[in-house]
Amino acid sequence: MNRRQISLAAGILPEATPAQLIEAAAASDFDFGGMWAERETWTPATTRVIRKQAQEAGVELLDLEVAWIMPGASDPWLVELVDIAAELGARNLLCVSSDPDLAATTAKFQAMVDRAEGTGVRINLEFGMFTEVKTIHMARAILEAVEGEAKALLIDTLHWARSGGTAEDLAAIPRTWLSYCQPCDAPMDGPDLTNFDAIIDDAINRRMPLGKGGLPLAAMVDALPDTLPMAVEERSAVLRDAFPDLNERAREVARTSRAWLDARG
Repeated sequence: MNRRQISLAAGILPEATPAQLIEAAAASDFDFGGMWAERETWTPATTRVIRKQAQEAGVELLDLEVAWIMPGASDPWLVELVDIAAELGARNLLCVSSDPDLAATTAKFQAMVDRAEGTGVRINLEFGMFTEVKTIHMARAILEAVEGEAKALLIDTLHWARSGGTAEDLAAIPRTWLSYCQPCDAPMDGPDLTNFDAIIDDAINRRMPLGKGGLPLAAMVDALPDTLPMAVEERSAVLRDAFPDLNERAREVARTSRAWLDARG
């Protein structure tokens, strides 16, 4: 039986430095690590140091977060993130949009895809009720308008379920658009979708280990290719409180995720 490839999503360790993210991935039973780049603190020196640390630790980065499209003129940081992801050897760059102008979002996403061509980096558009690309159908419309093999669509179990997505929606995604996914579990009852703060709290504090909540997680996994790498996105206040040590937290998420995947065969 081939073991499903899983990654330590950076959101599991929101207080971690880039170096600590590499250390935690190396210390746990994940196949990949995830990285978060902040404009205010990330420098060319950071890229060199983290690339060297990851190589020495044997950690390949599945993704870099987050390219956040905002209203107004195109932000040079977006394409700079593409370059950083390529230099780090990350397979994917996660992108979300807070620009209500979907034509502008499409153009800005296209610019990142163009920059990524030939680098090995895929630009993954994530949808969710916390963004202006709220549903899988809105995300599909953008990807259909974008040209280039570096474009991709990212499915997060929580955002897919909370926005009314179905397994049929997932099965209909062109397989060439898929580079990785973000599984998690959570309580079946979601937040008030008219309350932005509640939506954010649900996303960063209320997620649960795989198989321990009420989301249609198995339906999502079954509808996507079984070779698709998974960045486990267990962002949880309960988890953070129970495992303040970053490496222990990473090991616990890897353990529970492997247990659920192994039980499913």
